[in-house]
Amino acid sequence: MIKGLEAILIGSENATKLAKFYREVVGLKQTMSFEMGEKGESGYNFDLKGANLYILDHSKVKGKSREPERVMFNLEVDDIEKEVERLKKAKVTLVQDIYHVQDYGRIATFEDIDGNYFQLVQVRELN
Repeated sequence: MIKGLEAILIGSENATKLAKFYREVVGLKQTMSFEMGEKGESGYNFDLKGANLYILDHSKVKGKSREPERVMFNLEVDDIEKEVERLKKAKVTLVQDIYHVQDYGRIATFEDIDGNYFQLVQVRELN
């Protein structure tokens, strides 16, 4: 029986640099860093509400993502306008400005330094 989503893993040619982006630019709280494998590859954990985000060195990942639309993840925010402006000022690539999804909320899509897409979402409050 599947119980839920435990984590999202992002493989990178340079996990240290990508983790720094998510920590220092996006503003995620890193909860752990670790070494793994026989080659001493780096790993970083960001403990988010609902699931963990792991950024890992991966020997088969080279360069930027070639299909960033294939898998994206959402980061829930309280004030999407404020967070979008903050990331724009930090020169994070904006792929799609804020738009509305009926019965869900508002979304904006960004690109990280490895070419992966992530989205900020502000879900609508249910009455």
